Amino acid sequence: MSDSKITRVSGRAVVLRGPDIDTDRIIPARFLKAITFDGLERHVFADDRAAAQGAHPFDAPSAAGAGILVVNNNFGCGSSREHAPQALYRWGIRAIVGESFAEIFFSNALMLGLPCLTVSPADAQAIMAAIDADRNVIVDVDIAQTGVAISGVTWPAALPAHAREALTTGHWDGAGLLLERYDEVDAVAARLGY
Repeated sequence: MSDSKITRVSGRAVVLRGPDIDTDRIIPARFLKAITFDGLERHVFADDRAAAQGAHPFDAPSAAGAGILVVNNNFGCGSSREHAPQALYRWGIRAIVGESFAEIFFSNALMLGLPCLTVSPADAQAIMAAIDADRNVIVDVDIAQTGVAISGVTWPAALPAHAREALTTGHWDGAGLLLERYDEVDAVAARLGY
């Protein structure tokens, strides 16, 4: 499972301001007609991006290749669709730092190995300001030690103990856990009468 362990995510970041950004905004419902998650990344914030006419944070040149998303409070509220974290993950986001997350969004993200760490509102503003000052700055999200660092400044972050353990041990990956112990799974399947 060592390849499933997530202890740190580093990279450039996208700042997305505003409270209560819901799953309908992250991935509008009309893009949920497929039976797989393939291609969802093309429609991340589709309506918001269209309304912003190229001025949305995800359309900024610095957003290309960014792996960290920094948000405000109650991110991922609304419907429980797992497509929202799937779309963000497929777009390239590998960690989200924010003031707070909707519980179902947080759980759906964790099942993908997409850590969602919380910081205080003041620290969220400071992190956003540091990124705004240099869009190419590297943000280091330490899942094991729960902190966010930029240019030598570190802000404390929170992550529930069960989520930190799942990410740092690789146990977030349910399919990987089954494959790791496939002989046991195969033996149980052989004993079943159906």
